[in-house]
Amino acid sequence: MKAMVLEEISSIEDRPLKLRELPVPEPGPGEIRIKVGVCGACHTELDEIEGRLPPLLPVIPGHQVVGIVDSLGAGAGRFRTGDRVGIAWIYSACGECEFCRAGNENLCPEFQGTGCDAHGGYAEYAVVSEKFAYPIPGAFSDAQAAPLLCAGAIGYRALRLTGLGDGQVLGLFGFGASAHIVIQVAKHKFPQCQVYVFTRPGQKEHQDLARKLGADWVGATDDTPPRSLHCAIDFTPAWTPIVEALRVLEKGGRVVVNAIRKEATDQEALLGLDYSRHLWHEKELKSVANIARRDAEEFLLLAAEIPIAPEVSEFSLEEANDVLISLKHGKVRGAAVLRISQG
Repeated sequence: MKAMVLEEISSIEDRPLKLRELPVPEPGPGEIRIKVGVCGACHTELDEIEGRLPPLLPVIPGHQVVGIVDSLGAGAGRFRTGDRVGIAWIYSACGECEFCRAGNENLCPEFQGTGCDAHGGYAEYAVVSEKFAYPIPGAFSDAQAAPLLCAGAIGYRALRLTGLGDGQVLGLFGFGASAHIVIQVAKHKFPQCQVYVFTRPGQKEHQDLARKLGADWVGATDDTPPRSLHCAIDFTPAWTPIVEALRVLEKGGRVVVNAIRKEATDQEALLGLDYSRHLWHEKELKSVANIARRDAEEFLLLAAEIPIAPEVSEFSLEEANDVLISLKHGKVRGAAVLRISQG
């Protein structure tokens, strides 16, 4: 099978993903094999490739996988061959620790990430435990479904963690794949809320998309919005937006950081963090760690109910390096998806 493989840590500009021919994997007990139709490209792949989130090398990246079940391992019976399913960031968890028993597999000490700790979907075939695969609602094409599996599911978890109430103000810092889905969820679940979107200065396409999707105000990261934010989600790879979000946060508000890793390039921004200005008055800063199975299951059903309309651009598997370079520099509008095979 064809696969894009990461063999060593490198800057994405060096185009480290290599096209390789590998054996088609066989599903083990309780596993299914998927013929991959598409796989979304995510900023977490950049963290893996550039070493901020060290992967198990060599590895096939990709954790927004949509395809057709084409083989069942011994004892697997949750799906049938021909079923359309997805694989998300959570590849496996122990199932026995206190976090797993509480439904928080995302915090399991043995958590494994798809495309990081185990091979993912930048390939023609992928294997996963049937416990960590999800039926794809018929309302979505393969390309539309792919970003729902990570950008959507992790954004859904982040939105829940904000504690947003109807009639309040939500701030979204960064407006890429995840944020453009979250705004649609927020407007559906909290029709009286206001959503303010903050982007890098000059990101006109991102700002135009935010307005198209119902943003009540759009500005640059360091702008002061019309009202203080009751809560905010930071989707960016940078530190500065966190500080700016705290600056314009209402008393008792919460900033949720929707990122596995942060780039260190603007770490000096934290030196400007002032306790009385940014954190006093019971302001909170909370991280999002991975996703649990229920996040993906609940969100896919909600996305079909709304219905979510992801904005997606398709590319070939061989273009993976170029797509991730564009993603790194904020040049992808909405979500990017690699087309592996025709469904």
